[in-house]
Amino acid sequence: QVQLVESGGGLVQAGGSLRLSCLDSGRTFSTSALGWFRQAPGKEREFVASISWPLRNTVYKDSVKDRFTISRDVAKNTIYLQMNNLKPEDTAVYYCHDIARWPSGVSFGAWGQGTQVSVSP
Repeated sequence: QVQLVESGGGLVQAGGSLRLSCLDSGRTFSTSALGWFRQAPGKEREFVASISWPLRNTVYKDSVKDRFTISRDVAKNTIYLQMNNLKPEDTAVYYCHDIARWPSGVSFGAWGQGTQVSVSP
């Protein structure tokens, strides 16, 4: 059963911003490290960013550093991915997942539906 639900994607022009949300609907991962991943058409799913618990250390894919920010709101059981200065190469379906092996190793839990981010030139 999928416990993490992604939202917030959309279509933006290059240079624009979006904020993705990932709700932990079952309050299952409140003390887990969590991460964002993405999969572009015809490509493998790749790591984007992760945030630890409780120290909230963060790790980013090199190409999104200084543009993306991962954060978490424990009271709302939600993690966020603020994406600024978006580029066409950021176009992908974005997923969140719990991190079993820091900083990017996921558990065997199911993936959610993801949220589509499309960036036009």
